[in-house]
Amino acid sequence: MELRHLRYFITVAEELSFSKAALKLHTAQPSLSQQIKDLENDVGVQLLHRTKRKVELTDEGQVFLEQARLTLIQAEKAIVMARQVAAAKAQCLSIGFVPSAEIRIFPYLLPRLRFKLPKLQIRTLNLKERDQISKLKKGDLDIIFINQKFENETFASQLVFKEPLLFLLPKQHPLAQCVNIDLAQLHNLPLTILTAKLSPALAQSITQYIKQQQIHFQCIDEAATIAEAIQMVQSGRHCAILPAYIQALATEHVVIGHLSHALPYLEVYMSYQRHEPSLAIKQLLTEISRIFALDSSSTRKRTIVK
Repeated sequence: MELRHLRYFITVAEELSFSKAALKLHTAQPSLSQQIKDLENDVGVQLLHRTKRKVELTDEGQVFLEQARLTLIQAEKAIVMARQVAAAKAQCLSIGFVPSAEIRIFPYLLPRLRFKLPKLQIRTLNLKERDQISKLKKGDLDIIFINQKFENETFASQLVFKEPLLFLLPKQHPLAQCVNIDLAQLHNLPLTILTAKLSPALAQSITQYIKQQQIHFQCIDEAATIAEAIQMVQSGRHCAILPAYIQALATEHVVIGHLSHALPYLEVYMSYQRHEPSLAIKQLLTEISRIFALDSSSTRKRTIVK
């Protein structure tokens, strides 16, 4: 028995006519009749009751029809899945990211992906959040890592980890010697933060903290890059509030100040197509869930310890 026998039988059963089924299948009627006889011999029961006027399904034929349809559906699914695996081996996975993802996620995630899918081409792009979202919508990016939750009927979003924020001071600043800095001591200090254009969520989190704690800085300057923000602290002119991953970039002239009231965290989310994700995306989600101990309901999240 072959899949073509099932297709022939299903067509005859739906048309209840050998002549109509033969036309639909683009085959000769005598050949079709012989194929059905061969099928009945293989099954060992009569599937169709034939007369000169009509064709009817037997009880056995009715049961066989239902199962034959399921068999063809499963066969088609097997073909699609096999082709997806083959396509994934040569496909390109495009990932958008913010700097914290590059430092906290990629060193652990990308080697695992390359090991599991050695033929997968991985393309990473460091883009502003709004540009990442725009490219994800257009299909130019397969998954993005950003500092805000972006989800709708088309795209899913999941919190991956929370990045601590640090208060940085010049080493020679008097407050650098304090074990615990009271927030009142920050009044009239010049502060540097990253521009909202670079990370709206980060800027909003910091400004909201300042407002809630009623801290009156002398001024709040925005730096276009992390290097610029660190340079302003190193110069001795400013303090700064920045994500913890910048510690690797800081020099001996910059120290971490411990505030009496803890700073907020910067959340890092991943967003991707909600429906029918590719094999590469499925593998990425599996690996990242293992790395950051995420469960299926996203109730547990890993916090990066500074």
